[in-house]
Amino acid sequence: MTETVLALVPVWGVWLVGLTTFLSCLALPVPASLIMLAAGGFAAVGDMALPAVAAAAAAGAVAGDHAGFALGRVGGPRLMAWLERRPRRARLVGRAVAELHARGGLAVYLSRWLFSPLGPWVNFAAGATGFPWRRFALPEALGEVTWVAIYVGLGWVFAGNLEAAADLAGSVLGLLAAGAVTLGLGLWLRLLLRQGRQRSRRSA
Repeated sequence: MTETVLALVPVWGVWLVGLTTFLSCLALPVPASLIMLAAGGFAAVGDMALPAVAAAAAAGAVAGDHAGFALGRVGGPRLMAWLERRPRRARLVGRAVAELHARGGLAVYLSRWLFSPLGPWVNFAAGATGFPWRRFALPEALGEVTWVAIYVGLGWVFAGNLEAAADLAGSVLGLLAAGAVTLGLGLWLRLLLRQGRQRSRRSA
């Protein structure tokens, strides 16, 4: 199936790229990252235009995110209740809500590319829980630009070797995720130390 989909990339061009990123942001199982890698590779050899590929991928993703946000806002509690009756989705929705409460716009940004499986559920949760659109829109757009730049860029650099590009993308995101966890733990420990010093001063 993957080979069939990839064969359609140069045929349908940027329309396929935009459509797949749109659908992926609504939690539909389409290989958006793989198609962006392939489109970047085709752009590198001149079969597609790189600016058009990047623009289509970003436009589709942004449109999909806002469609998910709108569905959450319109559907509200009924959509959340429907999702929560499905165990796997319920876990993802619960995590999305928790991330939004804990990190706000940063959760929106990171869920576009670093923790992308969570992205569609953050869209639905943001809309359904009344998360402000103005706090959603900017980190959402920046996150999608990051996602597109990573995958289309790696496809461009590794034109002709899609497997190497996919492996490198996974490694890069894994390293970034590990770095984010390390940074978060460091900041948490720093906060604990600061609180400990403040308590010591009060008791002195």
